[in-house]
Amino acid sequence: MKRSKALKAADVKVDRSRLYAPLEAIRLAKETSTSKFDGTVEVAMRLGVDPRKADQMVRSTVILPHGTGKTARVLVFATGERAEAARAAGADIVGSDELIDEVAKGRLDFDAVVATPDLMGKVGRLGRVLGPRGLMPNPKTGTVTPDVAKAVNEIKGGKIEFRVDKHSNLHFIIGKASFTDEQLVENYAAALDEVLRAKPSAAKGRYIKKTAVSTTIGPGVPVDPNRTRNLLVEEDPAAL
Repeated sequence: MKRSKALKAADVKVDRSRLYAPLEAIRLAKETSTSKFDGTVEVAMRLGVDPRKADQMVRSTVILPHGTGKTARVLVFATGERAEAARAAGADIVGSDELIDEVAKGRLDFDAVVATPDLMGKVGRLGRVLGPRGLMPNPKTGTVTPDVAKAVNEIKGGKIEFRVDKHSNLHFIIGKASFTDEQLVENYAAALDEVLRAKPSAAKGRYIKKTAVSTTIGPGVPVDPNRTRNLLVEEDPAAL
């Protein structure tokens, strides 16, 4: 992959021999962003788990205190009063049988999907369409629920979902480059707390092996994975 001169110049500013404190890493990631638009700030982690084993799967959700910087388009599979509740909560697309057929045929103009339990028998056949995109409703993430209004409000309010991939990597967003450094650190802290809480009891050894933060078009900045407290402070953790 050919990299632009701007990206090469930005990459030089990152010292690969050190681990940055979260605040410093986020500040540097924003500084080295080469996009002309308001890029997304992303976090990547390498976890010490074996996702091939069911008891070492890491998957959860968290509501970022400052949101994600964009309003997600939410599709809800529901009928009757629950469908009306979803619309009142701000759902962008609401329906049942006809909507299921549309999605099965390739409709994908949404960012998140919520379904009521009674429709999951029908929604289940959309696994091949929604599954690969991480959009399949799941009770564990609160997207299969009778309280669709609550689910819509949480997603619209900055709820994100993360799931370890087959290579033991975890990716999630923490906001936009236009956010303040403090807002991004607080979002990172909220997500980090949930990642730590979701640690499988079967996982042995070091849990978070590597962490990096980057913008949509910018170099990855190594973050000290041992920094889990006092994240708004830049001092060396040994001095804290």
